[in-house]
Amino acid sequence: MPQTIDTTGKDTAGKVGFRPKIIVKKLLSTLPERSKAVLESRFGLGAVPERTTLEAIGKRYSITRERVRQIENHALGALKKAPAFAEAHAAFAELEEVIDSLGGIVCEDDLLSFMTKDRAMQNHIYFLLVLGDPFKYRKEDDETERCWYVDTDLAEKVQGALKVLYKSLSDEELIPEGEMIDRFLKELENINNKYRNEEVLRRWLSISKNIGKNPLGEWGHASSPNVKTKGVRDFAYLAVKKHGSPLHFREVATLIEKMFNRTAHVATTHNELIKDNRFVLVGRGMYALKEWGYTSGVVRDVVREVLRKTGPLTKEEIIEKVLKERHVKPGTIIVNLQNQKYFKRGKDGRFSVVK
Repeated sequence: MPQTIDTTGKDTAGKVGFRPKIIVKKLLSTLPERSKAVLESRFGLGAVPERTTLEAIGKRYSITRERVRQIENHALGALKKAPAFAEAHAAFAELEEVIDSLGGIVCEDDLLSFMTKDRAMQNHIYFLLVLGDPFKYRKEDDETERCWYVDTDLAEKVQGALKVLYKSLSDEELIPEGEMIDRFLKELENINNKYRNEEVLRRWLSISKNIGKNPLGEWGHASSPNVKTKGVRDFAYLAVKKHGSPLHFREVATLIEKMFNRTAHVATTHNELIKDNRFVLVGRGMYALKEWGYTSGVVRDVVREVLRKTGPLTKEEIIEKVLKERHVKPGTIIVNLQNQKYFKRGKDGRFSVVK
């Protein structure tokens, strides 16, 4: 009668009832010493939870990295034929249930951290994933994170939907999370209803390297500075955008510290705002976002743009329109209108641009 494996104990992974270390130890005990040592090193199953490279193991045994790979593959194949592998069926079934509960396809890091925070325990679970027949993985590449799944059809649908979703976004577009999830769902046809919840959909979105979320929870192209915040200017952009109206650079610095718990020196913030073409200086030290429709340049440039769009206007009409774009005194606008090099006043009292 085959010996069964104890599935209770202190070394269980947090989200399952089986004992990964006991199962792996029993499996490895069926191998020759060198094969066992190679797997322990490769997967970090020993006293030190560090995974060793093929090259490092090869140097230890004075063999090539390819020979180490052969030993590793042969050992994994041998384990699948060992009685201990069949005895671990319940553990593999539990792992399969966990993956399904997380959405059927899940990033490796998310899966392992969900199950346990212990690095050594994660290595043992990872080893069981590599060894188990139900489990398949997609290699990490430029577009997606390394992830695990059990249903190939589901995995292909999710990955296909992520590609379509990415292509539908413009370079600088930022989308609230709720809208992003709705868009994603539209690309996922015939998906089982059990996966149609925000938690699973957010987990699927994290598979893509091309799509990302900024500190405000807005989604867009991961490479965009609006998402991949690298410095003060990017945090300033998000702060001003969230505020929704022009701010003085001192207020921007204060808002960055408040919203993102990040030090923002006033002088540094001002310098970054000056250099970033996403911002428009709309008054003395006041900045707005260009995407809000503000015209770049000095007051004269704003007046010219207003007249170019509308045609001749009275002094009062010009002042009213310019004050919507610039925080200046009416007198400043009048002074600019008196510059005959750029503006002329008609007999009807309306001003136009000198051609």
